Amino acid sequence: MKNIFVALMVLLSLVAVRVCAQDVSEAAKIQYLIASVEALEGAKFIRNGTAHDARAASGHLRLKLKAAGNKVKTAEDFVKYCASGSSITGEPYLIRFADGTTVRSEVFFRNKLKTFVTDKPQT
Repeated sequence: MKNIFVALMVLLSLVAVRVCAQDVSEAAKIQYLIASVEALEGAKFIRNGTAHDARAASGHLRLKLKAAGNKVKTAEDFVKYCASGSSITGEPYLIRFADGTTVRSEVFFRNKLKTFVTDKPQT
């Protein structure tokens, strides 16, 4: 009976480690997405018709993430609930790059998510 208990505890520990690793990975992806906006030189983040610089945009996204609480568990949730549009007006967020090109922020973030590398190179 003691062996079964020990085996069960080891199994539960492994599951807990896996869940925590997933959460860390998703948090890293979300921080990567926010940083990718913050790094856009000369770009404007357009929210409800008003243009904001990259720093203001990243601050707004961090506030929305905090307000979303447990609703955001993955980077996909972050894009859907925080980074795609206004939760008040329903208007999509836009990003106008320095060259004048404008894209929906949802498209920008989904493309950025594809470039996020979670696997480290093997040595």
